[in-house]
Amino acid sequence: MTATVLKALNIRKSFRETGEHLEILRDASLEVGAGEVVALLGVSGSGKSTFLQILGTLDRPDAGTLEIGGEDALALNDAGLSRLRNRRLGFVFQFHHLLPDFSALENVAFPLLIEGAGRKAADERARELLAEVGLSDRAGHRPNELSGGERQRVALARALCMKPAVVLADEPTGNLDPASALRMYELLEDLASRHGQAFIIATHDMELAARSHRRLRLVDGTFEPC
Repeated sequence: MTATVLKALNIRKSFRETGEHLEILRDASLEVGAGEVVALLGVSGSGKSTFLQILGTLDRPDAGTLEIGGEDALALNDAGLSRLRNRRLGFVFQFHHLLPDFSALENVAFPLLIEGAGRKAADERARELLAEVGLSDRAGHRPNELSGGERQRVALARALCMKPAVVLADEPTGNLDPASALRMYELLEDLASRHGQAFIIATHDMELAARSHRRLRLVDGTFEPC
């Protein structure tokens, strides 16, 4: 049996917009094991990104439970949530959100430095990860000196810096050309296989979804297998 690294049960989330009550998530549930790649599908506005935000503890549900690494995430205070995010979760977004004045190496090392690691250890870890994503020769380049695909690979390396159990990715290939997107597919598959990290990916990219271990579609606030 593959160890469960994340379990979300009966997640509900609603918003009020122009006086109208909008129920975005309705008993949405997901359980993910180590090394599993899960694609979340659904039309724009269906709630995929909202669900990822809740899984990443960046937003709170109206109801439901969320366990990450066996820990009750919704019971933690702000400091506890910050520790959980930094140690157990990695994030990759459609827009890479790299620090523009920092090199690729510095961007990847940044989470470790925040955690209090020494500069030498942080740089060594960052170099290892840049090698894993095929960017050893770009370590000293700033984001504006990198291609879109290279920037996204730096963002992936940064997400892996703390060896998280789960990586949450929101449209990670949305701004990539086909060749760069293919490289990203292969990287995700390889990393999940070799390191046992789970990837939960919200995407409209059907080729990426087809290569995932499981595909779930968000319909009327609830996930259905597809």
